[in-house]
Amino acid sequence: MKEYATDSIRNVVLAAHSSAGKTMLAETLLHTAGGTTRVGKIADGTTVSDFDDEEIRRGISLYTTVIPVEYKNIKINLLDTPGYTDFIGEVISAMRVADSVVMLVDATSGREVGTEITWKYADTFKLPRLLVINKMDRDNAAYAKALASMEEYSDTRLIPIQLPWGEKLAFKGVIDLITMKAYKGDGKTAEEIPAEYKEAAEEAHGKLVEAAAEGDETLLEKYLEAGTLDAADLVRGLKSVVLSRDYVPVLVAAGGASIGDALLLDAIIDLLPSPADMPGAVVQGKAGEETLKFSDSGPLALYVWKTTADPFVGKQTFFRIYSGMVTGDMRVWNSVKNVEERFGTVYIPRGKESMPVKTVHSGDIAVVPKLGETSTSNTLCDKAHNLVLPVPEYPRALYQVAVFPKTQADSSKISTVLSRLCEEDMTLSWHMEPATTQTILQGMGDQHIDVAIRRAETKFQLGVHLEIPKVPYTESITKQGSGMHRHKKQTGGAGQFGEVHLRVEPITDKDFDFVWEVVGGAVSQSYATSIQKGILATMKEGVVAGYPVSGVRVAVFDGKEHPVDSKPIAFEVAGREAFKIAFKEANPVLNEPIMLVRIVVPEDHMGDILGDLNTRRARVMGMDSEKGYSIVTAHVPLAEMQRYTTTLRSLTGGRGMFTMDFDHTEVVPAHIANEIIAARAKEVSEKKEE
Repeated sequence: MKEYATDSIRNVVLAAHSSAGKTMLAETLLHTAGGTTRVGKIADGTTVSDFDDEEIRRGISLYTTVIPVEYKNIKINLLDTPGYTDFIGEVISAMRVADSVVMLVDATSGREVGTEITWKYADTFKLPRLLVINKMDRDNAAYAKALASMEEYSDTRLIPIQLPWGEKLAFKGVIDLITMKAYKGDGKTAEEIPAEYKEAAEEAHGKLVEAAAEGDETLLEKYLEAGTLDAADLVRGLKSVVLSRDYVPVLVAAGGASIGDALLLDAIIDLLPSPADMPGAVVQGKAGEETLKFSDSGPLALYVWKTTADPFVGKQTFFRIYSGMVTGDMRVWNSVKNVEERFGTVYIPRGKESMPVKTVHSGDIAVVPKLGETSTSNTLCDKAHNLVLPVPEYPRALYQVAVFPKTQADSSKISTVLSRLCEEDMTLSWHMEPATTQTILQGMGDQHIDVAIRRAETKFQLGVHLEIPKVPYTESITKQGSGMHRHKKQTGGAGQFGEVHLRVEPITDKDFDFVWEVVGGAVSQSYATSIQKGILATMKEGVVAGYPVSGVRVAVFDGKEHPVDSKPIAFEVAGREAFKIAFKEANPVLNEPIMLVRIVVPEDHMGDILGDLNTRRARVMGMDSEKGYSIVTAHVPLAEMQRYTTTLRSLTGGRGMFTMDFDHTEVVPAHIANEIIAARAKEVSEKKEE
């Protein structure tokens, strides 16, 4: 692949709801531009974009794929993103390094939840965009209805620059409102607009001219004088209003049938910005904030937006150049991890292929293999000019599973594999939960977790099984209690003896307090450490339900020792058992984590959400509304929120969102606590039988 200068590059995200036709559109655009000799098919697993085994098996995109399309001496880096909401992290990473978005809407379905989510993120990243009403050749295609669904939703004005030539099975091409010509098939040959579309085209053309004139004072004067603008002026004016995000041009296509491809490629080149048109990146340098322009002569600044690890191919690091140029065999500085990395050969990615290049210019996207320390979201720069590029905010993962290794070999590598998976995916994370001693993996939903686990199994040969995580309850007491235990053991030689009397009482300012109140030397204070050790071990394991104990003061006030047989281990055992007795006498209770939950749903789903919250022991704290959405704030026990991600999607058709943060703990109601304690007792007895 040849080198492309900054102003000859377009970095474009293909975004949409799942199954809106992104992958097939990318496939046909690449073919129309001469990049492939035939069009692949999703069903056959032959598309350039969806090449991963898991993508082929599921028939959907799971990862963002870079497809460079060379057309009219311009390189269009198409970033084909997943449409399923579990993989929104891939969309965010792609938008972080793109300059514009081509948003697809299925002509048969109109606006869908994935459309809304990706549209909002395009707003967040302030990206100019085109809207393509796709699949116009389908039986149920309805252009006007699909367009209306987007006009109703978008804060930015939509302006058609094309009209469909026919609809459903009669869809044969595109009527271009810029050139006022009709184009059959892929759109490479122009002809006169058919008579029956002439009037509608003239009317739409008039609106288009007015919109284009808004973007430039010179054009506005010209329009007011002449009453119209020629095609070149129209393109110039439209590019201005697209870049300022005052308008979103609307196009039509049938991606799978290659109808409208050439005109879409022309629109991307003519209307969407190159990196040179963008304002540049604000970075954090040694002297504070500085703005980098996309320039080959600027200080080196690369943002790592994607990494993949494969035992056979090795680690692949995808980056975008924000300033400077990249060549093979150069040294770069990772400003996040403070480590130097050395580049080998640099490649331009295209699906699963990688094409070697000598130089990559500012604004472009490339990949380099086998970097040791660099991970997703890192900045690479010159060591002498240290800087950090901003990292986008990713949604917090709220769907959790407990992960257990299948074998001893799996146990030894589980943390390494999970860390590698989470390095690749910014919406995936894992941790050890100390209260339950479980390994917890967090993702955006069940599909997200399922894909991650299958990747762990196929790529890293890690065998695991999953369970719903245990709730990290804690045990505490509500009144004072006391206990005594004598540990006496005689085995023929030296024996063991220790007797401990202690008192427990609840405290609120800390988890544990230990007081020595023994007077008269009944027990030597040298044994205090051993007694405390036994108590702390018991607190970690729990007394009534196997959960950690907190909020307890222990006072040792009496005991006995033997001049020969008393040993530290004897007092450790005596302290442990005395603590258990005292704890059970002090009216023990279970405490559960209470979460502060904020739920945002369309107003017409409000009743369903409140009804569901009532079944979850929730306390609604407040309700609000904003732009057609209702916002509910509530305190809900974590035990009732374990699979809420799935429930909320089901109740709202995927349009609901929620956040959840720990707020405080409360005592578990007695009838629920009894069930938890009984379940724990059953679990212990089953383990003993094994």
